[in-house]
Amino acid sequence: MSLTLGALVVLVTVVGATAQRMAGLGFALLVSPLMTLMLGAHSGVLLVNVLSIVSSGLIIPRVWRQVNWSLFRWLGACAVVGAVLGAWLAQLLSPDVMGVAVGAIVLAALGLSALLRGDRFTIEARGPRVAAGFLSGLTNSLAGVGGPAVSAYAVLTRWPQLSFTATMQPYFVLTGAAALSSKLALSAAEFPSAAWWFWLLLLAAILIGIAAGERLLRLVTPTQVRRFVVILACAGALASLVRGLVGLLG
Repeated sequence: MSLTLGALVVLVTVVGATAQRMAGLGFALLVSPLMTLMLGAHSGVLLVNVLSIVSSGLIIPRVWRQVNWSLFRWLGACAVVGAVLGAWLAQLLSPDVMGVAVGAIVLAALGLSALLRGDRFTIEARGPRVAAGFLSGLTNSLAGVGGPAVSAYAVLTRWPQLSFTATMQPYFVLTGAAALSSKLALSAAEFPSAAWWFWLLLLAAILIGIAAGERLLRLVTPTQVRRFVVILACAGALASLVRGLVGLLG
């Protein structure tokens, strides 16, 4: 790994961890495009999975009391099923087809959640939980981004932002671990090679990002954070769709 590439990976890791602490998600959305572009689809997504697990794991102690464990169990169980299926599909589909599929599914989910907002769906409804968890696990395995699907669920059910942010941390640890173990078991993808000190540098970058996110949380309202979540989700899905289309048509 070159010095320039390593510096870019560290920088985007700081930004991703900052977004993760503020909004409950965003790490994979911001980091995955760069990782897959420079390290390849499979190795890049593997690295994103590992860093996402570390980032969310470090945030969990700070938000433990706000976690909705009932929703975590529902979403997590369905996401594991989706993650295993996604890991299997990733061996059959090209990265470009995967990108188009993930982007289109997530954008459709976000659009549908905006159209259906109202009193019809709440976080107590089981159907949306199952669909959101499954889609999140599936897209996490296919492209390293599971956040947009659960973002659409949060918008659809008006899930309070504080509880959403907290619950997403153990959720992303679980789904990241499921996606990572499934890929390692089903494929020959390998982590990018780097010196031991570079991994320590990435850990420091995550800690810096978390600290920055906590400071920024004092300056914004929950409504502003929720808008940030939706923007991140749309941007991540659109980027995945465009990258896939460029690859297929190029």
